[in-house]
Amino acid sequence: MKQIAVIGAGTMGNGIAHTFAQSGFTVKLIDISEQSLDRGMATIASNLDRMVAKGSITEADKLATIGKIITYTDMQDGVVGADLVVEAATENVNLKLDIFKKLNEYCSHSTILATNTSSISITQIGAVVAHPERVIGMHFMNPVPIMKLVEIIRGYNTSDAVTQTIMQLSEKLGKVPVEVNDYPGFVANRILMPMINESIETLYNGVAGVYEIDTVMKLGMAHPMGPLQLADFIGLDVCLAILHVMYDGFKNPKYAPCPLLVNMVRAGKLGVKSGEGFYNYAESKKAEKVAAQFLK
Repeated sequence: MKQIAVIGAGTMGNGIAHTFAQSGFTVKLIDISEQSLDRGMATIASNLDRMVAKGSITEADKLATIGKIITYTDMQDGVVGADLVVEAATENVNLKLDIFKKLNEYCSHSTILATNTSSISITQIGAVVAHPERVIGMHFMNPVPIMKLVEIIRGYNTSDAVTQTIMQLSEKLGKVPVEVNDYPGFVANRILMPMINESIETLYNGVAGVYEIDTVMKLGMAHPMGPLQLADFIGLDVCLAILHVMYDGFKNPKYAPCPLLVNMVRAGKLGVKSGEGFYNYAESKKAEKVAAQFLK
């Protein structure tokens, strides 16, 4: 594999593009607007600057990485000739299905099509393309350049050959791939989201406050970040969307989102990206401090 296309220049997409480019791959980064692409490239440059300052890469490494990323606003132009397409758009099933229908039209039938979804069925996505055996889940963790895990999700039709190719490719990126099967939430979010949701229920029921809940989990369970702070970092809208997928998939009430989470999302309190969630990040640029602390 030489050419990688990444659809979506947001938090996950720019991190995936950064990681592939730093590993020597030519990357085509695709988004619907120049503004989104500019923001994504600025984030990549900032993250690379942080790595230079820490001494983990050189200035020449940074320039070489940026030089391997080409930006596109036209999906068809961006995916032509790609050996692998990684979709990293918003966690919305209809949006993802629409993207994969277009990829089926634009890409060669030998192109591997991966999705960075954290909860949506790979089998369902694969069903809208010819040769669904080439569709696979490639769930990176945030922040992508730092986190080692890649959850590799096999759809019902995903072939052994494609799975092995993506496992090996992930290792070339310096990641640790873990193969899992296609059920709602996969492994990471099937375990993580109920924990976050129960933490929100604990707050909702008045058992303890935000700081107290997070402190118990950090000091008592050795978590680097408390569950409510982590939810803010992920995005409360993303947490809610994943819980909806799991509740719809299993029809089990234990996956039903807490009413407090629902109301916070309705109120636009989405966490770090909106400036306020369980914590207020608008004061003294706390959002940047949280992100910087997590990336140390």
